[in-house]
Amino acid sequence: MYETSDFRNGLKIEYDNQPFVIVEFQHVKPGKGAAFTRTRIKNLITGRVLQPTFKSGEKVGKPDVEEKTMQFLYVEGTDLTLMDTTTYDQVAIPKEQIGEPGQFLKENMEVQVLFWNGKPINVDLPLHVNLKITETEPGVRGDTATNATKAATTETGARINVPLFINEGDVIRVDTRTGEYVERVNS
Repeated sequence: MYETSDFRNGLKIEYDNQPFVIVEFQHVKPGKGAAFTRTRIKNLITGRVLQPTFKSGEKVGKPDVEEKTMQFLYVEGTDLTLMDTTTYDQVAIPKEQIGEPGQFLKENMEVQVLFWNGKPINVDLPLHVNLKITETEPGVRGDTATNATKAATTETGARINVPLFINEGDVIRVDTRTGEYVERVNS
């Protein structure tokens, strides 16, 4: 159990039988009345943000969460198969659970998987991933002065906008949080 004095940003707590992470907190000691803690917490399963207030000394549960480094193996139907790098156990996670960043997964890529009560609830990809361009319009010489972009398809099937000077076969770095082009990588 955690007390309100243990609160800090990033602490994982159990609230209403759900795992949450503390995004923001503030201890308040009014001139009159008892002290309390104002918080913003984010549900680790749904992503919903709540703003509960806790009385000073109130206790909250410690969730049964565990973070593991796992390796992405392959896609099977609507599930992604991941393998624990230490025990070699395999887990299937629905694609919808990862959402938009799932389109940047490459075979053998290592990701961080958060488990709650033995069930995978969240997958964190590296912030940047290097992907090879498999299809795009040919680049035009001298088209680097403007900020114009064109559509390109990567080796994972993701479609992103890239600058006009990027050609098929180039390797680029992509931000997995936003899905945007970052830079060209010398391969």
